Amino acid sequence: MRIHALPVQLINQIAAGEVVERPSSIVKELLENSFDAGASHISIDIEQGGARRIRIRDNGCGIDKEDLALALSRHATSKIASLHDLQQVSSMGFRGEALPSISAVSRLTLISRVADADCAWLVTADGSEAHFNPQPDPHPVGTTVDVRDLFYNTPARRKFLRSEKTEFDHIETLVKRMALSRFNIGFHLQHNQKELLNLKPATEQAAQAQRIASICGSAFTDQSVTIDFSASDLHLTGWVGLPTHSRSQPDQQFFYVNGRLIRDKLIAHAVKQAYQDVLYHGRHPVFVLYLTLDPQLVDVNAHPAKLEVRFREGRLVHDFLYSALHRSLADLRPGQRQAVPVSPAAPAPDRNNAAPSYTSPAYREQPARQSSLSWQVQEGLQAYSALHPQALEPAAYPTDNATPPPLGYAVAHIHNIYILAETATGVILVDAHAAHERITYERLKQHYQQGAIPSQPLLLPIKLSVSLAEADWAETGQEFFSALGFELNRMAPETIVLRAIPALLQGVDVETLIRDVLADMLEHGTSQRIQAQANQFLATMACHGSVRARRRLTIAEMNALLRDMEQTERIGQCNHGRPTWIELTTNDLDKFFLRGQ
Repeated sequence: MRIHALPVQLINQIAAGEVVERPSSIVKELLENSFDAGASHISIDIEQGGARRIRIRDNGCGIDKEDLALALSRHATSKIASLHDLQQVSSMGFRGEALPSISAVSRLTLISRVADADCAWLVTADGSEAHFNPQPDPHPVGTTVDVRDLFYNTPARRKFLRSEKTEFDHIETLVKRMALSRFNIGFHLQHNQKELLNLKPATEQAAQAQRIASICGSAFTDQSVTIDFSASDLHLTGWVGLPTHSRSQPDQQFFYVNGRLIRDKLIAHAVKQAYQDVLYHGRHPVFVLYLTLDPQLVDVNAHPAKLEVRFREGRLVHDFLYSALHRSLADLRPGQRQAVPVSPAAPAPDRNNAAPSYTSPAYREQPARQSSLSWQVQEGLQAYSALHPQALEPAAYPTDNATPPPLGYAVAHIHNIYILAETATGVILVDAHAAHERITYERLKQHYQQGAIPSQPLLLPIKLSVSLAEADWAETGQEFFSALGFELNRMAPETIVLRAIPALLQGVDVETLIRDVLADMLEHGTSQRIQAQANQFLATMACHGSVRARRRLTIAEMNALLRDMEQTERIGQCNHGRPTWIELTTNDLDKFFLRGQ
């Protein structure tokens, strides 16, 4: 067969295979166009999971009558005009492929009106980019895109659509994710004439928190801290969940780069590393984060779906995200209500103003009312004295009226496991072993990081066969390995020799560790595996060296432990990710006994 040019409609159908994966892909492309049009309200109407109809209406700037045909043509856009524009894209769309690709696999109607026009204009398209005949329409300022009968002309693609419920679930999830990227826009979502989402524009912080609560649940806002971190022309803001508030699936992880919703392995790795020794095994953190940087430092033209990006300084972004999240989690202290904005050069944050305390959920059940007793208070006290004639150990309360510390003062050691402490706003329960384990662990890490790491020469050096790229990393990263106690030399183009290891890692499979480290460095430009192995060893030491359960503590010992907790990083959870303390406020206690009702 001779070489020939493909028909325009077939070209658009081929392009649709990359742009239009399922109905939610269409919703994403159209929503992004509405964002670029400056809309303040967007209405999304869905029928039969999007297979029958997707109609999206906005109140944006609209499209001129003369540009309607171009809007439905391939590679026509108002977003960029040159290579220079492509290298610093700030809009959501820029490829000029969405509308023609959608029209090639559906029956598409476009209605739009600009502010100074006498009326709106309507055009229909079938992907052929021909026979456009605009008709007047009584449409308000803005644009409506009506997509009907998706894949009607490509039945092979239609077969791969899932059930109506599954497809709509994808659309609903996408709309919620997009709504978190634009708090200044209102969203209205209907499915089969039934309203399922109605979000008003949220310009105030309280309204933004309410939108997040409506999408992620109130538990997320109650158990998260705000983050505001800047360095190297990078700015990270948003909310991160406390380590004790995690999920079994990564379904509440929202990350935006310059307002664009993305999925990126580099970002996922940085977040995982930040939570590495505070998250319970098998759990996933929750977060809503916004990264702002110069558009020239990120390439959004990596994939037609625009869900993937490439950072020009990947290692810088990775280290920045890790540092921001790691420090924000480490700086949490008992009694703090909000995370303090920090930067590498900023002074130490105020410990009295940061993250929400670990508060137990409100008691939901209504306890049975107790009938009144004829026993008088004085008689009860005399009975208790008769049962316990020995004088109890006096509580270490201050004699003045000074405000108690965040974790209060110890009252009792319950079951020789839990410390009960009274605070200015309620009571605290502390798992003594878990809390002391975290305190010991953090101190061991500080000693390990501040002192010279002892190195243990190997009696028989280990020869490793690696790839050429890995050998190059091992050679250029000798300073990195030496600082961690390794002596690693290159013997041949694809051979390296390990001659010494950190004394702390005796008994560890160091050959596998080195290979994993080199793989990480090739993938992400950095690696935390060696530190993770060392931390795991230190965590074991801390566990065995901490207060054991069932050991009776004195009031003085308990108060000393509480004061240490208030000064320790990541004290909210032990080395295994389990919570170390919870708080019951006076309001919670009142609910238990129906006081004030």
